[in-house]
Formats: sequence, C-alpha cells, structure tokens
Amino acid sequence: MKNIKECSILSNGVKMPWLGFGTFKVPEGKVVEEAVKEALRLGYRHIDTAAIYKNEEGVGQAIKDSRVPREEIFLVSKVWNTDQGYESTLKAFETSLKKLQTDYLDLYLIHWPKALNKETWKALEELYKEGRVKAIGVSNFKLHNLEELLEDAEIIPMVNQVEFHPQFPQTEIMEICKKHNIQLEAWGPLMQGKIFEIPLMRELAEKYNKTISQIALRWDLQMGVVTIPKSITPERIKENMNIFDFEISKEDMDRIAQLNIGERVGPDPDHITF
Repeated sequence: MKNIKECSILSNGVKMPWLGFGTFKVPEGKVVEEAVKEALRLGYRHIDTAAIYKNEEGVGQAIKDSRVPREEIFLVSKVWNTDQGYESTLKAFETSLKKLQTDYLDLYLIHWPKALNKETWKALEELYKEGRVKAIGVSNFKLHNLEELLEDAEIIPMVNQVEFHPQFPQTEIMEICKKHNIQLEAWGPLMQGKIFEIPLMRELAEKYNKTISQIALRWDLQMGVVTIPKSITPERIKENMNIFDFEISKEDMDRIAQLNIGERVGPDPDHITF
C-alpha cells in the first residue's frame, strides 16, 4: 500500500479506503466539523461515524462545506442498540441520512451484537437491495455472533469492525472473516493511548524514524485490516496518514505478534451494558 487512495475491494466489488477517519467521542458542532474538514482537506476519503456518537449533523455539514464531491467519500454510520429491530432500524437509517445530509451511505453497520440482530440485519439487507446503502456489515461481532447471523442471512456481511490492536489481534475472528470474505476493520488501533506505553513500539518507532501511532497503523494495514484512527488535532490527523512511505519488516511484524495477550481495552460484546 503506497498511498491513502488505496482501497480494499469488498465482497460485492465496492471499494473501501484502507485508512479512514474515526469520529468516536468527537463533540458535535465546530469540533467535529473542523476535524472532518481538515481530514478531507489532507486527503482522507473514508469517514466513520455512528448514531450514538451524536455528531452525524456535524459530519454531514463538514462534508458539505469541504466541497469534496459526495461520491468521492466513503461514508459510514451505525445503527444503535436501542434502535435494533426491523422497523426501528429503517427509521434510524432515515434519521442518520437526514442528519448527514445525504441520500445514501457507503456502509451501514449493526453497532453491537444484540438479541434483535437478525431482524436488524433483514432491514439492512432491504436497504442494500434498494440501493440506499452500498455495503452492509456488523461491528463488534464475535465468532458466535457471526455464526448466529449467518444461519439466516441472505447476504453475508461485507465488513466486521472490531477492537483490534497488537495486544488483541482477534486471530479467530480474522480467520472466519477471511473464510467468508468479510473485511476486518479496526477500532481502537492505538489502544485508547495505552500503546504508547509499550517498549517494543517505542523501539520500532525509533528504528523506522516514525511515531508509535504510525507503526501501529501501518501494522494494521500490513495485517490486511482497514483502520480508522481518530484525532481532532491537525498535526495528528496528518501524522496518522503518513504511513504509506515505509514497510515494517517480516521480522518486526513477528515481534509485534508476540505482544498478543488477548486483552481488550474496550468492553466485551458478550457483556455490553450500555
């Protein structure tokens, strides 16, 4: 991967940029608007939001103000837990479109596995068939969640967005996703800041003359995982995209693999309480 324009080709042929811009916990209003506009100005073309982030209006306004043609942007949102179910998902989708000031999404995800997943998935399948969304997928789905969904799914999810970083590379999920041609996508690639405490990552940053963030994000790409780092600082937004001019050696990829301790930073989908 040599530049930010490079894309993963999803199972249905849709192009999904390998590097995206995340907006989790980015406040609505001027903060998210300025961050998204800066990301688009620098060259990001994949923007990830969600209903529960409560910043879809700002994201939509930023896209409009950026003057980047809508068709050049891969725009993602997610249906929240309390909106799951067939009819309520369709309604939630319309709400997201209105806030984002668009008439389609490039990717729509079930945000967390819940009891109504199958009904929610039927709504996503319907939206996909109607052309209202170019690709559909899931987020935070573990092996048993995927297996349950696939029992009745007419369309196999094209993406599974999960917590993914050197201490928790989700090898089991990665294998089943490859088996079903589901693109794995990373949230929390910087371990909510904890990655900066790992000595090996500091060592590799010095070796490659890169930052720890850049090492972690490049590792994602070389693992074949789409990644969506978040920042509201222009310097960091730019730093996070400067990962296409170097490659981590196989030896160092193997060393990073040794960091796997199977430890999450975020919540376990089986015990989600919010």
